[in-house]
Amino acid sequence: MKLILLGAPGAGKGTQADILCEKLDIPTISTGNILRAAVKNGTPTGLKAKAFMDAGQLVPDEVIIGIISERLEEPDCAKGYILDGVPRTIAQAEALEKAGIVFDSVVSLEVSDEAICERMSGRRVCESCGASYHVAAVPPKTEGVCDKCGGKLIQRKDDAPETVKSRLEVYHKETEPLKAFYAERGLLKTVENQPTVEAVSQAILRVLGR
Repeated sequence: MKLILLGAPGAGKGTQADILCEKLDIPTISTGNILRAAVKNGTPTGLKAKAFMDAGQLVPDEVIIGIISERLEEPDCAKGYILDGVPRTIAQAEALEKAGIVFDSVVSLEVSDEAICERMSGRRVCESCGASYHVAAVPPKTEGVCDKCGGKLIQRKDDAPETVKSRLEVYHKETEPLKAFYAERGLLKTVENQPTVEAVSQAILRVLGR
């Protein structure tokens, strides 16, 4: 099962990827995490990415696709994977196709902008391992402490209200067109927002025929 999770920032992609990862027994490939790992491990593509990051520039698509290709060759991806964070644009989607990276389904999580703004204000992220929490929906067992690694939970600058609004604008302009791109290829499945995290997971498994 090779999946892409699409959705606006704060739609719950990271949370759902973690759940699906357990249920389907396939890894989640989070672009941010593998980018950091490639830089830390000093892989050839990681060193290229580091040069751009050190210069304060965005890492170009071909480097990101290279890092994803490197990661997908690892044995744990043999049965499938969930891609979270890429593609963000039509150009990236075309680059993935060109690199021979294929998918079985593309699941789009549909959440209104209003609900996202409300949701993001309560989001917390572990500064050590990157695990996601929400003060109301998915609280940690101990306030401010990551269940997985004991790291400190922080609110990212990305989750501040004014940043959220500008990130949503970028999403609608650059990433939302991917829905039509994948619908044309017969891969798109949409999941409307549900009242609970668990209900969203069940809805995703339903559209995947699981």
